[in-house]
Amino acid sequence: MFKCYKTILFSFLTCTHLSAAILVVNSVDQKENELQVLDNAKASYVSTTDLSKVLTSRLPYMNKERMKMVLYFSDTRIKISSNSSYVLVDEVVYHMPVPAKDNGVDIFLPTVPIFNILKQTVLPGITYDAIKQRLDIDVVEFNITNLGIEQKANGTILSIYTRERFYDGHISSFEHDNGWFYLTVQDGIVDTTRINKAETRGVIAKVTANQFAESAQISFRLRSEIIGHEVFQSPDPNAIVVTLRTPFDKSAERIRALRDRWQLDTVVLDAGHGGKDGGTVGKSGAKEKNIVLDITKRLGLLLEKKTNINVVYTREEDVFIPLWKRTQKANESNGKIFVSIHANSNPNRTARGFETYLLNQGKSDDAIELASRENAVIKLEEHSGNKYKDLTGENLIMATMAQSMFMKESEELAALIQSELGNRLDSRNRGVKQAGFVVLIGASMPNVLIETGFLSNPSDEKRLKQAAYRQQIAEGIFSAIVKFRSVREELLAEG
Repeated sequence: MFKCYKTILFSFLTCTHLSAAILVVNSVDQKENELQVLDNAKASYVSTTDLSKVLTSRLPYMNKERMKMVLYFSDTRIKISSNSSYVLVDEVVYHMPVPAKDNGVDIFLPTVPIFNILKQTVLPGITYDAIKQRLDIDVVEFNITNLGIEQKANGTILSIYTRERFYDGHISSFEHDNGWFYLTVQDGIVDTTRINKAETRGVIAKVTANQFAESAQISFRLRSEIIGHEVFQSPDPNAIVVTLRTPFDKSAERIRALRDRWQLDTVVLDAGHGGKDGGTVGKSGAKEKNIVLDITKRLGLLLEKKTNINVVYTREEDVFIPLWKRTQKANESNGKIFVSIHANSNPNRTARGFETYLLNQGKSDDAIELASRENAVIKLEEHSGNKYKDLTGENLIMATMAQSMFMKESEELAALIQSELGNRLDSRNRGVKQAGFVVLIGASMPNVLIETGFLSNPSDEKRLKQAAYRQQIAEGIFSAIVKFRSVREELLAEG
């Protein structure tokens, strides 16, 4: 039986009647409640006060003079006004197809629209069935939780933090000619409130997150054009990382900042292996850890004597240094390039020569095998926990956006090293290659790994045991670094 209320009581323009209550089933605390629903010709309405009692632990704030209310969900505030179609969730506006109404002591919200807004913003675990008049509440956590935006010299890094790794095929992105960049994640449940609060910087002018039935979408309003972008997933912390590359800003202030950023005043030299990690060993007993430490010290001495470049060593003696600590030291010292020096090995004893590697997934069987061998040192590290989770094999990715941002510079440095070594060494130039070396992951600067020769090859081992040959290697790398600095400074001088 329906009861018709006078419109003067509810301020409704048409007669309302009491409908069947909504059954609220809370799977979290195993409780059931009811929400009374008021119907009129346009929509069904639910009491804001009743809604707050069932869904939150705090009563709403009410301004009866202005007929405005505030709902509290943890640290999120939802502002509602009578006779308004708009709901404000922490300064983000959501529109309802029909306005809220009041009876002088309470505000009534259109049922379906308000449940949709709550699901998108603060309660991803609610599901409303309008036909069955049932609202289910379950524990569903956001799996897209926050957003970080970082400005770099030649672009902007977007870190969309997640609770899990998504299937790569479920992540899509594109730049629209309307000036927006869109990222869509199938099966994503996004904390729209937190994402929409993200502080914008760099090329990003505005961020808008939207939750759909089977996907989440984050839209980024761009301040200026981008010339390209990349998307990948990072394991520690879990994040979808997007790089947006932009043309260099020509302003004087920007140029000064770039010059400070790119001034090659600190080089980090990393002698591979060390201590209990001996690296590879030649047939005649030459140990990689000793050979590469000698080359590294020779290179450092050249830089210190002939330039004003500050040299930082990850190790200066025969000690064991975990891989992650090497790039951590590089970043903490504000290094401008990171050079890791190694000696190679191969079951095929005829393999010989020198090569320089960039961080990426291996492009050949030899590269993949080499990376696996160099990364095997992880087994010797104590208390490494999950630091290297998903960093090898098919799941290898560049763990920070900075690595991708400096790929072009890393390629230039690697090419110069190969050229300068080729001019000096009586050995095979094997070129620039790519592989997944953990020691390069996280270095926020141009970085390369040099394999100076094969200790598994008798001729290469014999050469590497000679001090004069190791000096030639050091001089070749030194010359490449000096030329790299000169090229970068010329580019900056041109603006």
